Amino acid sequence: MTPLSAPVLPLGSLSASHGADRAQLAEAARQFEAIFVRQMLAAARKASFGEPLLGGQGLETFRTMQDERFAEIAASSGAFGFGAMIERHLAAQVAPEGKR
Repeated sequence: MTPLSAPVLPLGSLSASHGADRAQLAEAARQFEAIFVRQMLAAARKASFGEPLLGGQGLETFRTMQDERFAEIAASSGAFGFGAMIERHLAAQVAPEGKR
């Protein structure tokens, strides 16, 4: 198994293709956290606790939109901390400006 500290991309390739701007890394990490939270919520919604009283396609659409909004709020606030961890990990993989 590959340790998490091993770079997934060759050193410097992330900075070459996306720039080393820390704000860009933070935004990418926040977006990834939102995707991850949405997936967690979707998986939790699949759990069945019996026959629902109300339902249908409209309710499913509403729940999906509700989960997406909650995921965006959670990621923006850093409630779970995934974004900050991802940002630190990506920043460590990008070579500092002076070492290229």
